[in-house]
Amino acid sequence: MGEGGGGRRHHLTLESGEHLLHLYAYKSNSLRTGLFYILSILTLGLFRLVLHWKQKWHIRFRATRSTFAFADFLVPHEDGSMREVDEVRWFVYRKLVYIWVEKVKKIVDLDDERDGHWVTPGDVISQVSQRLATYGLNSIEIKLRPIPMLLFMEVISPFYIFQIFSVTVWYNDEYCYYASVIVIMSICSIIMDVLQTRGQEKRLRAMVHSSSEVEVLRNGGITTQIDSEKLVPGDILLIPPHGCLLHCDAVLMNGTVIVNESMLTGESVPVTKVALTEDVREEKHFCIEKHSKHVLFCGTQVLQTRYYRGQKVKAVVLRTGFSTMKGQLVRSIMYPKPVDFRFTKDLFKFVGFLGCISGCGFIYTIIIMCLRGSSLRRVIIRALDIITITVPPALPAAMSVGIINAQLRLKKKKIYCISPSTINTCGAINVVCFDKTGTLTEDGLDFHLLRGVVPPNGASKPIFTTESSDMDRMQLPLEGELVNAIATCHSLTRINGVLHGDPLDLVLFQKTGWILEEAGPDCTDHDETEMYDMVQPTVVKPPAHNSKGGCEEYSVIRQFTFSSSLQRMSVIVFDPSKDSHAMTLYCKGAPEMVESLCDPATIPADYSAVVNEYAQHGFRLIAVARRSLNINFSKAVKVPRDKVECQLELLGVVAMENRIKPVTLGVINQLNRARIRTVMVTGDNLLTAMSVARECGIIRPNKRAFLIEHIPGEVDPRGRTKIVVKQSVSSSGDILEDDPNLLKTGADVELGKLIQSSYHLAISGPTFAVITHEYPDVLSSLVCVCDVFARMAPDQKQQLVNGLQEVGYTVAMCGDGANDCAALKAAHAGISLSDAEASIAAPFTSKVADIRCVPTVISEGRAALVTSFGIFKYMAGYSLTQFVTVMLLYYISNILTDGQFMYIDMFLITLLAVLFGNTSAYDKLCPTPPPTRLLSIASICSVLGQLAIMGGTQGTAVFYVSVFQYITLVVVYSKGPPYRDTLFSNRPFCASIVFATLFSLVIILWSPPWLLDFMGNMDLPSAEFRCLLVLYASINAVVSFLYEKVFVERFILDYMERLAFLFC
Repeated sequence: MGEGGGGRRHHLTLESGEHLLHLYAYKSNSLRTGLFYILSILTLGLFRLVLHWKQKWHIRFRATRSTFAFADFLVPHEDGSMREVDEVRWFVYRKLVYIWVEKVKKIVDLDDERDGHWVTPGDVISQVSQRLATYGLNSIEIKLRPIPMLLFMEVISPFYIFQIFSVTVWYNDEYCYYASVIVIMSICSIIMDVLQTRGQEKRLRAMVHSSSEVEVLRNGGITTQIDSEKLVPGDILLIPPHGCLLHCDAVLMNGTVIVNESMLTGESVPVTKVALTEDVREEKHFCIEKHSKHVLFCGTQVLQTRYYRGQKVKAVVLRTGFSTMKGQLVRSIMYPKPVDFRFTKDLFKFVGFLGCISGCGFIYTIIIMCLRGSSLRRVIIRALDIITITVPPALPAAMSVGIINAQLRLKKKKIYCISPSTINTCGAINVVCFDKTGTLTEDGLDFHLLRGVVPPNGASKPIFTTESSDMDRMQLPLEGELVNAIATCHSLTRINGVLHGDPLDLVLFQKTGWILEEAGPDCTDHDETEMYDMVQPTVVKPPAHNSKGGCEEYSVIRQFTFSSSLQRMSVIVFDPSKDSHAMTLYCKGAPEMVESLCDPATIPADYSAVVNEYAQHGFRLIAVARRSLNINFSKAVKVPRDKVECQLELLGVVAMENRIKPVTLGVINQLNRARIRTVMVTGDNLLTAMSVARECGIIRPNKRAFLIEHIPGEVDPRGRTKIVVKQSVSSSGDILEDDPNLLKTGADVELGKLIQSSYHLAISGPTFAVITHEYPDVLSSLVCVCDVFARMAPDQKQQLVNGLQEVGYTVAMCGDGANDCAALKAAHAGISLSDAEASIAAPFTSKVADIRCVPTVISEGRAALVTSFGIFKYMAGYSLTQFVTVMLLYYISNILTDGQFMYIDMFLITLLAVLFGNTSAYDKLCPTPPPTRLLSIASICSVLGQLAIMGGTQGTAVFYVSVFQYITLVVVYSKGPPYRDTLFSNRPFCASIVFATLFSLVIILWSPPWLLDFMGNMDLPSAEFRCLLVLYASINAVVSFLYEKVFVERFILDYMERLAFLFC
């Protein structure tokens, strides 16, 4: 919830998911509503149509501002559409229900009204009907809109309304051939659009809609089988041991559940969910983000459940329908973030400019024809025809040609795009953020070495052992306790007899050679699910050659699962050979986190130096520690985590090697050469991230790197946490500067451009959080000069992407889908390397799991953007050329014939425009990005200059010369390298140009009588005049080409616009 609000206010700000939702209250006005209906009737629905296109005008015309207590309508600021308020004071926006709480005078999300005690099992079971009425069916249903509605909504779009207007004018002008062709093309286009929309709705519905029979406890604990759509918050759901698909978000109350969450996170590794602990139950409010390890999310697949034999695993339903985690993902797909791209805004402004020109032509035509005594019908037809000439109806279709071709080319390279409008945006990308593990580096980790710690003995201090590349316990201190910890401290589990879990855990466990058992020997003949239908501790045993003798085994009594926020995991282990109260806690995690939990007396003096040394060589470091516990079994399963994860004894560190993928270095160098900034955003250790960044080229070899760190407990004179900048090499770790203003003055910060600074900066997530909250004025400079962001939580990745966008960058985010979904959705262009269904939330998905797709997407984006620029200028030049042609002919009381219009509109314009975007992207990335401003000096000079060059022709020669002008324009605006391939690579396009040129020459130099009759042309008097026209057209083509290449591209674009940028 954002700002509060009282009944006297007419504006509220709500936090709706990832968006801020601004609500405005309105009350219906009878006088205005009556005027609305009168104007709609008098204008034959045109007034209502305009208000349909401009929803904000609609509500402002029909209603007046009001307080929320008396409002009839609510207007969300994001789309301006109205939501009518019912008597119970609630409304639905983007599938979520918001209610007016009279007691506090606020509008809140219905889910926010639930208190934490609702997760208590068995509470208020008798209120099922009331809750079903309140929260609705537990269904993520995508309703299929009726075909007639889809047709109607498509037809009343501004594009098709203008086409209806145009063909009406043409039919009245007896220009039937082209009008009929446009009608047929429009009908086909409408049908294709409707079928495509219908298909998308069906695919999305098939993907998200699911229901099945589930078992719940109702009516005093009686097991009842119901349809999953009738689940309500507070229901006690029984999880079957054989697995199932979850249809709601639920809190696990007992037992353990192993789930596959790839649908939501892209992470295919099974996740273990544990029951809600007593300390969490005592909290006043239940936070899903904080306690996600206890929550079973909708859309995830339950693989196994484990609890006492004969006892059911229970979970309390927390959220249903679109309020669930899956529902949030579906809503993000249904209501994507609007692409804020300047090109689109400029496009509408330029169309408005053409509309103004058509208005001038409209007035000119009326005046000149009235002065010549033309009939009223002829005056109206000729004047309206000018509008259809100046603003071409085929413009929107032509603009999509480049995007469609780029999408098809990407598909051939196994890059799939679900948001084609994003392709143009990719042409402006100037910074790419990469996840590290699985994106820049290989998914798996290789064991490199371990170093144990010799504990202090009397006056001696703890020291590290020498490096060891095997897991021989006899060669390690404390009889190999480090190996015991590695063999037991993990979340591995057997599914269908195969070990599953975190790749790091798998590699380490397999290296130990130990054996993991999850069921007793008496259960070997039973079905695997029956084996796990009990609470049986996971048992691990060393191999016979590494055993200390006897039946050595260790039982894992309790797991504290890994948390990215805590950066560690722990287990409580029991050794049956020892006293029943003698248990051991083993903990592993990030070196700095484990160090903070250990007894300082057990940490070697050179601990930080050793960790930094390995991290700087690119190794991933895992620190391992233990603590002896004197507790019994019942206390072990209930003890709070923070009570036992303290005063640990350091056992040693493990170094894992994470190799970069073979293509990574080449791709990063390619982007660097193109002056596209590359940034690493990872959850790994800062020094490890910097080492990998230097290895793959994100940190350049010729630049120094510095770390930005905060000093907990120390404050500056203004009471803020102290920030220091250190050199990354441990031998030069002196504090260089403790003033955050270094970030502002030490780098040449040019927002939205590549920073050509003399150094690289790296920062960790905790320090990033400190700067965000305590140094907000530094944040914009930080994101411009920092290249490595480590230990970043998923929400911080999204925050970084948003920060880069706010300072003017066009951002691409490339990740493997695990923990990157929020950043992928926030970026201008999200590129997912995941095959999981979560990748549907990203505009691009590459089936080749490496970053070679990034330059491909950028290249195709640049080609599509340049194509869109060129085809727009071509269509604008064509309309203005035809406009001047018709104006000149009106002046001499003449007009183009239907045949001439047909030849220009159908053969020259339509055919060439369709083939215009067929030119593929250039195979190299140019350091200079393509222009993104359509309303730039270069674009305006280009179009108007070409118009001026053509404008000197008159009389009967107008048509002949204008024909060649259309061909000239399509060649001039069909750009080649460095963003698209050469013109000659587009063979169908070249063939069309050659054919059009030859055919146009035939029309001028030798026209058979039947062609003259069809075109309505007059036979030219002499061969000399015909050759003179061809010569004039050739000179015109050469001048047009030189004007575009020399004056516009070399002078205006390279010099004048950059000069204007410096002074703006």
